[in-house]
Amino acid sequence: MWKLGRLLTMFRKELLLAWAVLRDPRSPKAAKIATVLAALYVISPIDFIPDTIPILGWLDDGMIGYLLLQLAFKFLPDELLASLRERTGGTAKAR
Repeated sequence: MWKLGRLLTMFRKELLLAWAVLRDPRSPKAAKIATVLAALYVISPIDFIPDTIPILGWLDDGMIGYLLLQLAFKFLPDELLASLRERTGGTAKAR
């Protein structure tokens, strides 16, 4: 059960980091676009695997959203990513 709690904490930190990317004026446009696309895909009714398939549809949303966020973070310069991670309470891990 503690693994689920750790996963939720990590998910919360990633969402806070994504919000910081959108709000920071130093973030490249490509990073902001990828972050917005991740949010739109998660809330969009159009999916690769429909949400009517209970577990696979939800995993599809989560995985593609997560991959788009990771792509957005790759567009950020290293020092900006470290600064945003520090500001949002995450660790400044290397790529």
